[in-house]
Amino acid sequence: MKEPFSLSSLAVGEWGRVQSIETRGPMRRRLLDIGLTLGAPVRRLLQSPFGDPSAYEIGGAVFALRKEDACQVLVEPSGGTLWS
Repeated sequence: MKEPFSLSSLAVGEWGRVQSIETRGPMRRRLLDIGLTLGAPVRRLLQSPFGDPSAYEIGGAVFALRKEDACQVLVEPSGGTLWS
């Protein structure tokens, strides 16, 4: 098993599984509410032209997250991209 890394480190098109959420309070609640729960698959779909925010697919829905929030989510690489 590879070391978990931050969600913001996923390349566009790459997917992983949520390992943990390293934030507390309202932001943690928001991340859980949009589907970032333990083991959930998540894909980085797009990155804005200036690099922040990025769009992620979670449970069939697409959400934009700022880099500072995506850095608080640790994922395990699942190997592959949307196109492989």
